[in-house]
Amino acid sequence: MRTSIIKRLALIATIPATLLSLVLVASPAQAADSPAKIAGDIAYLTNKQRALHGCKALRNDARLAAASTGHSAYMAQTGAFSHTGRGGSDFVYRDKVAHYPHPLAENIAYGYRTGVDVVKAWLASPPHRANLLNCKATTVGVGAVFSASGTPYYTQDFGF
Repeated sequence: MRTSIIKRLALIATIPATLLSLVLVASPAQAADSPAKIAGDIAYLTNKQRALHGCKALRNDARLAAASTGHSAYMAQTGAFSHTGRGGSDFVYRDKVAHYPHPLAENIAYGYRTGVDVVKAWLASPPHRANLLNCKATTVGVGAVFSASGTPYYTQDFGF
């Protein structure tokens, strides 16, 4: 069973994040913006906050974006809001399956309609804020996926 999970995660990791996010998108009437725009806004606003707090900007990493999008898709499909993903996976496992060698942390959120709202919520939560403003992080990947009912799910993975 673990081999099957590894194969599935490896397959998800090979799908470009933008293509995967198009698979599970709510209708435009349900979403404030497209998943790709919201993910880009989150990355931009994260770097803006990091600059205000003396940290260097993060580089977007396609491998982390694929792992993040895959986890957001899992949450959107199952309705499960958790750092634990398909097959009991954690972010370290998912990032490594996506061929990212140095996972650092993960933030998740759901229900927010804009990237601004997501980043504000993370900044208001001490553990999420600590991840976002950890100056040891050098890379980021953001996944935004809408469930069939229109609920948005977000994952932000950090690496070093």
